[in-house]
Amino acid sequence: MPPLDYRMAFDLAPIGLVMSRNRLMVDCNQQLLDMFGATREQLVGQSFEVLYPTHDEFERTGARIVASLNAKGYYADERVMKRTGGPHKGDLFWCHVSGRALNPKQPHAAGIWSFEDLSATRQVKADLTPREREIAALLIEGLTSKQIGKRLGISPRTVDVYRARLMRKYEAATTPLLVQKLLSA
Repeated sequence: MPPLDYRMAFDLAPIGLVMSRNRLMVDCNQQLLDMFGATREQLVGQSFEVLYPTHDEFERTGARIVASLNAKGYYADERVMKRTGGPHKGDLFWCHVSGRALNPKQPHAAGIWSFEDLSATRQVKADLTPREREIAALLIEGLTSKQIGKRLGISPRTVDVYRARLMRKYEAATTPLLVQKLLSA
């Protein structure tokens, strides 16, 4: 039996994969390029920030990643990302992101990240602010206002204000209905 070709496995994986150093993409596979509508030249060597809707979301997610990687050695969430090129350049979409730091004591020094496009089952249906996107993602995870507030460094009351805005935008009378509408295609 021939030896395993790990490069081929990386390149042909059914999900987007990225190797990173200091929040820069140093290598990625074709699935990631296709997902974001980009060429290798547009992403390799660039900051992950180009994949985020806003600079603030990039910064806040980075801070959450550090906290989680320090505690667990890995990170996973669902968030809204931005296509960087192609016919859908600028479009926002839901994405499951998970990753592992090669050294949990230096979370951003080097890592491997996977990206799974969720747009086939979950659409971004309303014009949401960056904070609304973050709170929507955490509501989908089943977190309470208190848990969301702690994770985002805001008060539970502020979370409730944003939840109410989301409920108006999605015409949902209850939080479970809001989550259902956020999850529906």
